[in-house]
Amino acid sequence: MKSDWRALYPFTSHYLRLDGHAYHYLDEGRGEPLLLVHGNPTWSFYWRELILGLRDAYRVVVPDHMGCGLSDKPRGYPYRFVQHAENLTRLIRALDLDRVTLVVHDWGGPIGLRAALAEPHRFARYVLFNTAAFRSRQVPWRIGICRWPIVGRLAVQGLNAFVRAATWMAVSRPLSPAARAGLVAPYNCWRNREAVWRFVQDIPLTPSHPSFAPLCELEAALPRLRRQPMLIVWGMRDWCFTPAFLARFQELFPHAQIHPLHDASHYLAEDAHEQIVPLLRDFLRRHASEADTHGRSETAASPAARTSGSPGPLHAQMDQGCQRAVP
Repeated sequence: MKSDWRALYPFTSHYLRLDGHAYHYLDEGRGEPLLLVHGNPTWSFYWRELILGLRDAYRVVVPDHMGCGLSDKPRGYPYRFVQHAENLTRLIRALDLDRVTLVVHDWGGPIGLRAALAEPHRFARYVLFNTAAFRSRQVPWRIGICRWPIVGRLAVQGLNAFVRAATWMAVSRPLSPAARAGLVAPYNCWRNREAVWRFVQDIPLTPSHPSFAPLCELEAALPRLRRQPMLIVWGMRDWCFTPAFLARFQELFPHAQIHPLHDASHYLAEDAHEQIVPLLRDFLRRHASEADTHGRSETAASPAARTSGSPGPLHAQMDQGCQRAVP
């Protein structure tokens, strides 16, 4: 049954109101905070095995970007990575997170790192999964086709081809039917896929692109993180963020701990979570002393920010489906 995915996601939903919209996040466990930031076309469901594997010892905060997962999906919203980073920064401040370990994947890289550089005193450690935070002309043809104005939009937003294809093209071992259903669940109609399409559009390849200058600013600021503990875990079978991206990060962060996963692809948290959880635990343990010097002994959300939410409209949409809007 398609609803079987819910058993894989046994978490309590929380919501932060941002400019009239509901911004969904998970807040599991207690202790030093881990902030897990997803990319496109995933959502907090992607991090489920890491949440389950770490929440016994850490506070694991996992947002859904606006337009993704269980967050609202407003039409006409400024779905640029700068806006997503601003939303994340507002969540960090609302929860008053301190001594944060940032864990990022895919678009979560530029979004999370931009937020971290906006609040550097709150961050202690960094973990990068297949991502980029710098300019690159390497765009796989499969992504390039999705950027075509008419054909691409019909495929991504109309047929849900981007989300569905990723459930088999971004993994090296087959997903269970329930895991596949969970990754696809929030993107069940045209209007619920707008952010997926806009993320694809937001890849800045030329200086005239609105996100090009902010990406350049982010790239120029990355060396400020060189003195921080950093772990880079890379799925070496990724056809999108290839090992060439890993090599670039090694140039930027020569002291980072590098752990290639030779049998994992882009969705490495799906392919290799059994290896990743022990890696993270070891990294966090070995660099605990650096984090301890960063701030308070424990972080806790303000009562107003850490409020559980009842299942919102999207849950009903998942159950009942929705009519696809005319583009």
